[in-house]
Amino acid sequence: MPSPIENFLSGFVKEGALEVALPSGRVMRFGEQNVVGPPRIAMRDTKAQWEILRNPELAFGELYMNGRVDVVRGSLDDVLGLVSRNARRQDAPAWLRLLFKTRIALRALQQRNNPMRARRNVAHHYDLGNELYSLFLDDDRQYSCAYFEHDDQTLEEAQLAKKRHIAAKLAIEPGQRVLDIGCGWGGLGLYLARLADANVTGVTLSKEQLETANQRALESGLRDHARFELQDYRHVQGRFDRIVSVGMFEHVGMNYYRQFFEKIASCLNDNGIALLHTIGRTDGPGATSPWVDKYIFPGGYIPGLSEIIPHIERAGLMVLDIEVLRLHYAKTLQVWADRFDANREKAKAMYDERFCRMWEFYLRGARYAFLYEHHVVWQIQLAKDISALPGITRDYIAARENELRQRESPASGVRVGERFR
Repeated sequence: MPSPIENFLSGFVKEGALEVALPSGRVMRFGEQNVVGPPRIAMRDTKAQWEILRNPELAFGELYMNGRVDVVRGSLDDVLGLVSRNARRQDAPAWLRLLFKTRIALRALQQRNNPMRARRNVAHHYDLGNELYSLFLDDDRQYSCAYFEHDDQTLEEAQLAKKRHIAAKLAIEPGQRVLDIGCGWGGLGLYLARLADANVTGVTLSKEQLETANQRALESGLRDHARFELQDYRHVQGRFDRIVSVGMFEHVGMNYYRQFFEKIASCLNDNGIALLHTIGRTDGPGATSPWVDKYIFPGGYIPGLSEIIPHIERAGLMVLDIEVLRLHYAKTLQVWADRFDANREKAKAMYDERFCRMWEFYLRGARYAFLYEHHVVWQIQLAKDISALPGITRDYIAARENELRQRESPASGVRVGERFR
């Protein structure tokens, strides 16, 4: 008679094949029989299979990071790719679908990101130490989806292209005031200050990011044009010609979408332009993985477009353009994961083996959400005036990008940014 774990995996693995080695030495095989040499995982103790049955999305990541599940044939990529492909199937076991629906129903409780909790959530991930992020990010520490103009671009080139693309969409005029919500280590704000001649105010909840961003502004000679503050977006005062937010909306929480867009509306001048760069779900509302919520991004959520647009409209803002970056984040995450792996011993010396296993599981697992599980990145342009954008076509974006690209060239004498030491 099949055991409960056999029944579960037999119902779950339909695409591809997976082998599971138990502590007893027995090897079970699931999925397609014609697959030769499928990936194999080994469970190191008998309790592991029961933990997977209770809450598979949480338990599998925990078991891997604690060394109680290992990949003994193939790679972690092979296993996570197989899991991701099967997770998207509509014929998953009924109890697993019920578990997912329950998490959707309870997600509002998970995302109670009031100012105090929001700051704690940010510190959990972003204040781990700047040295960690230097191991896998680009020279400018852009911790969001890059924009690959062609397949052969390096990460550094693609992240510069992302800043250029955003600056072009904002259509900034010299001297305009720009608000950067979730400014990170200041890379985008410094780019806009130097290349677009903007006066930038950036806000973040990360103390480590804040210190670095202001130091970079000082060393770059941009202190009068780019200043960064430790501030919740809800507390920002003043009016701005342009507002941009990159990779921060995922931390707002669905309970606060109305507040977020009302803040943008209250701070944006009547003829202003705002741009939101965020991860989204093309298949509609969902729920955050319990493992990601517990260990990586507490309080985080990836929304469906249907969950965003109503709040934009109610805030009195117009959607003037939406661009879907489909596989750009999958490529970005692949580079990050490879770089982290190349610097794994350094990360282990900073933290420990468990931390390294947690981060490789996160970076490599996230990639498959963009390959197989309906995740994309949206760039949404917002305004109050339908004529806020220049011209009546999107040609201005390419034209502005060409202008910025010329200013970035060494011959222009304009320094794009300062490398981190």
